[in-house]
Amino acid sequence: MSRLYGDPIEVWTRDGEPSQFVWRDRLYLVRRVLDHWVVAREWWKIREGDPGERQFWRVEASPGREAGSYELRFDTASGGWLLMRAWD
Repeated sequence: MSRLYGDPIEVWTRDGEPSQFVWRDRLYLVRRVLDHWVVAREWWKIREGDPGERQFWRVEASPGREAGSYELRFDTASGGWLLMRAWD
């Protein structure tokens, strides 16, 4: 079962992939990347200089021993990260 969030998070990357993130004041270490995909925004919503992409990463991560699956989103226009979804 998954839950939707859309919470802003701070993410550190290594070799272009998320390696750790902070969500709700807890540090999560990414154990492995499960999936990665890119979605382009509609052309009429793109501003000049905006590549109009959102990168999604499904990762296995944990703040301790218990690992879970999380979907992270990076918005190339704003440079911001969100935690979109978490699986139990």
